[in-house]
Amino acid sequence: MDLSVKYTSLEVDDHEAALAFYCDTLGLEIRQDVAMEGARWLTVGPAAQPELGIVLQTAGVGRPAEDGQTIKALLAKGSLAGLVFETDDVDATFEKVRASGAEVLQEPIDQAYGTRDCAFRDPSGNQVRFNQRP
Repeated sequence: MDLSVKYTSLEVDDHEAALAFYCDTLGLEIRQDVAMEGARWLTVGPAAQPELGIVLQTAGVGRPAEDGQTIKALLAKGSLAGLVFETDDVDATFEKVRASGAEVLQEPIDQAYGTRDCAFRDPSGNQVRFNQRP
């Protein structure tokens, strides 16, 4: 069996802020922008990985109302899944993302398990980490 990751999804509560963060700050490309009644999803991805799409979907859409409210509450607390990016210079990446005004969760540090990394919250509260290539 030959598997690869095609899409991964994040819940967002403000698509324009997400677009500014993921495209303007991180330099990802817009792959798709679909608006539907009461929902929108943006698909973005790194130029070097055209086969990978990160879907930024309206928080809670397509779920029962109670589940949607739970997802929105968890998103507001920063308790949903996030992303981990790899970079060749975590310190430079940190400075660029910090300059955008993103909430810093962790400044660059050398981890005991052998990587140097840092972490932020995106505008919706999702954790976004950056690991430095060895």
